Amino acid sequence: MIVVGLNHRTAPVELRERVAVPSSRMVKALHDLSGREHLAEVVLLSTCNRTEIYARSTKFHSAVSDVLEFLSEQGSAPPEDFSEHLYTYYDDSAVSHLFGVAAGLDSMILGEGEILGQVRDAWQLAETEGASGQAMARVFRHAIVLGKRVRTETAIGRRALSISSAAVALAERTMFSLRGRSVLILGAGDVAEGLGRALVTAGVGEVVVANRTHARAVALAERLGGRAVPLGDLQDVLTTVDVLLTAPDSTEVHVERADVEAVMERRNGVPLLIVDVAVPRDVDPGAASVPGVTLHDVDDLHQLTEAALDERRREVATVREIIGEELERFQTDRAARAVAPLITSLRDHAESVRQAELARFRSKLDALDPEARKTVDALTQGIVNKLLHEPTVQLKDAAGTARGELYSDALASLFNFSESEE
Repeated sequence: MIVVGLNHRTAPVELRERVAVPSSRMVKALHDLSGREHLAEVVLLSTCNRTEIYARSTKFHSAVSDVLEFLSEQGSAPPEDFSEHLYTYYDDSAVSHLFGVAAGLDSMILGEGEILGQVRDAWQLAETEGASGQAMARVFRHAIVLGKRVRTETAIGRRALSISSAAVALAERTMFSLRGRSVLILGAGDVAEGLGRALVTAGVGEVVVANRTHARAVALAERLGGRAVPLGDLQDVLTTVDVLLTAPDSTEVHVERADVEAVMERRNGVPLLIVDVAVPRDVDPGAASVPGVTLHDVDDLHQLTEAALDERRREVATVREIIGEELERFQTDRAARAVAPLITSLRDHAESVRQAELARFRSKLDALDPEARKTVDALTQGIVNKLLHEPTVQLKDAAGTARGELYSDALASLFNFSESEE
């Protein structure tokens, strides 16, 4: 397996939003990737803070080139514009990276819980669309199990610090309190709902929801006890609310600087706070220079959470130990699957020898009564099983170790098993 991607650690938000794949285009992107020559299986993970392509490849360098070409097309830019911001991992390093992502170690908000669901959803969508098969299923299933284990056995996910809660905390810090304030949420997906629930907990006076698909805005507003407005009414609503929070559910900038300037002229000097956690951004960055406007984006969230992350940071070493344990278990399972064909070849070879010898003495065996022939067959079969029992146990026990590789190589050489037989 390989993984090629970029995230909040390696690339600024301007670059991340160029290659981000919105949910509305995810299926098309999966089919695009899986149709490329050197990508046998593909899972695409694209969130606020990362775009990563996990793939089972036929040729490493060719597969990386296929992914780079896809990202270049997605970002409408030549590969050299973003290649220095990319990371590439292969085989066990790729598996270890995925495990770290699922555990929350690679998130902007250390240990945040949303990423585990995003990993699961990305894999399940890839399976549904036929882009992912058994090889990817094994590693992603293991990653999800690991993510749950980490959050059960450590404090890495305690004291909620998701993107949603951090965005609301940032708004509260800027305005001192959100109690009684009116807030407009732009978006109606999972993150938007997380924002809404965090706002309700913070005691806001009114939650207003706007979204490209109005029916989804209505459904979310009902769940939050707020109200929905058509996207076309955005400017009118912005003249009355205290805060605008945006979520990563759209594909283009909805709020231009000129729109914000027009809104501020109608607000008679009342300030407006905007927290834009969407990638690509929903709000023109130029809006930050409009008098009376305070604009934060996803990169500002990181600064907010430093103190609150101390407890989670203390858990990192333990989480890495768990990742090491699970990686070793994954490697052992993989090695056991790899040695299984060799064991099968060994047993098939022994059985073919047994059958050949029985055939060689067929004329003499035919002189025996049926019961005696059954006894001879059972006797020879028992001898083969007893002879192969210990080698089989040793091969399985040593799978995934240097000793196991020696045993496998020696066995294949001694019995002249071809690569296809192994």
